[in-house]
Amino acid sequence: MNDLKKNACIHFIGIGGISMSGLAHVALSKGYRVTGSDRAKSDITHRLENEGAVIYEGHDAKNIGDAELVVHTAAVKDDNPEMIEAKARGIRLIDRAEFLGALMKEYHHAVGVAGTHGKTTTTSMLAHALIGAGVDPTVSIGGELDLIGGNIHCGRSDLFVTEACEYTNSFLKFFPTVALITNIEEDHLDFFTGIEMIRDSFSQFAELTRGIGKVVAYGEDENIRLALKDSDLDIVTYGISDSNDYYAENIVYHAGYPSFDVCKNGKKLCSVSLNVPGDHNILNALATIAVCEILGVPAPEAAKGLKTFKGTHRRFEKKGFVNGAVVLDDYAHHPTEIKATLKAAKAFPHDRIICIFQPHTYSRTRTLWDEFLTAFDDTDELIITHIYAAREKPDGVTTAEKLAEAIAERGLNVRYMDDFADIEEYIKKDAREGDIVFTMGAGDVTNIGSAITE
Repeated sequence: MNDLKKNACIHFIGIGGISMSGLAHVALSKGYRVTGSDRAKSDITHRLENEGAVIYEGHDAKNIGDAELVVHTAAVKDDNPEMIEAKARGIRLIDRAEFLGALMKEYHHAVGVAGTHGKTTTTSMLAHALIGAGVDPTVSIGGELDLIGGNIHCGRSDLFVTEACEYTNSFLKFFPTVALITNIEEDHLDFFTGIEMIRDSFSQFAELTRGIGKVVAYGEDENIRLALKDSDLDIVTYGISDSNDYYAENIVYHAGYPSFDVCKNGKKLCSVSLNVPGDHNILNALATIAVCEILGVPAPEAAKGLKTFKGTHRRFEKKGFVNGAVVLDDYAHHPTEIKATLKAAKAFPHDRIICIFQPHTYSRTRTLWDEFLTAFDDTDELIITHIYAAREKPDGVTTAEKLAEAIAERGLNVRYMDDFADIEEYIKKDAREGDIVFTMGAGDVTNIGSAITE
């Protein structure tokens, strides 16, 4: 982007998405003119318009205007009229990941938060820890964080912190000086052929730091160990075991929330009290402190910021109550995430855990079928609704109804309900005081929580 003059126009195709809108905010903060298009306007696009962006509803060749750079999402097809126009005029075209990578190159320090799970939460924890310590980073998050009023914060320091997604190898277009890897599991098997290819992708991501920075990795993850096997990179590990560089001791839970000591090389650095539940968040906090220390923020200062973190939207988010039952919403859509979230819920006083789950994509449901069968063992009642297709078409074989039947064969109390209105009516009759009601999944199942608590 150094070749663009400061007043140059950058056009974003698909500007209404949470990631693209965040990048548009950063472009505006750097003095570029921004235009963009999407199928419909929204609160997200209205905020951009208030900052000076020009937003077009619908896609049309004329929307390109005098753009010198066109940024598009992976979902935008070659037959999009704006893509066709940009190519015909010889205007430079790059995808979202390449643009994000170009932004990272403009900062002295850049942190890429990668991993199959925990990216959004850990990036959000880093935002709290760094901002709380007086550092003002630019932060790009895949969810909304109250501290920064959305998913993006344009800071004044020479530090950029962003999620780094492995899907389609997007994060290999990044330029991190600190590469954080929280875990590695099978996912996105509509792109990756298997765990070996996934490990290789993360190995290449770690290699991006060679000669310029460090890798921070969860030291008790077997796939991370294999991905970094025989590596001579500068690697810092974290975990529960004292075999890691950073580790937790004296873990206790108070009313469902963990407190623990952070140690390094046999020495206590600080104590941490979290306002988010779950063993997995102990690991996310350890990763945050390790990264902060690399960036020059002492562990005790980072711990102060972590105490103010109460979660991001759609991560164990309290929506309200129905019949006295608390209603929570969570983005969990991978079996490991589901298990961790339900385990965290069990730490709170409750009578029943009722989970409304929407599978996300046919490919994930099919390839992780066996893992889904055991993911809901901590529920007392499970409702499965239709698959959220996202970018996919039905495969003619995989259905949510079949998944519900397979889980029922294991003895769980599960039912399939296709229509959200029917689910809402059922919960309003079934839920009672003392219950925890979860809406869970990466699709529009989140709307149920809002509907039943109105």
